[in-house]
Amino acid sequence: MKNLFFSMVFMVSLIFFLANVSEAAIACGTVDAKAAACVGFATGKAPTPTSACCSGLQQLAQSVKTVDDKKAICRCLKVGAKSLGVQDRFLSKIPSACGIKVGFPVSTATNCET
Repeated sequence: MKNLFFSMVFMVSLIFFLANVSEAAIACGTVDAKAAACVGFATGKAPTPTSACCSGLQQLAQSVKTVDDKKAICRCLKVGAKSLGVQDRFLSKIPSACGIKVGFPVSTATNCET
């Protein structure tokens, strides 16, 4: 009887663990694909964000389910921004230009962990 109880506790714990693992944060590959169309504007090479840029970012915003999702997206965007030469003066204009409410200032200096 004791072994049955411990087996049940183990199985329930395993199920909860697997459920949490399957709800991992959004992958950088997904973030990169959705934000790729924004690079021209964010680097100052295009006069406005494209409709593909806004659409991709709106899809990203809608995919956020948890705080960990927001942090993951932020980290992915910061890595990409650094490697692509994104300029804050353009980057900060994207949310309002695309009609997306972010809730914090958008910058390459944003702390993704807070």
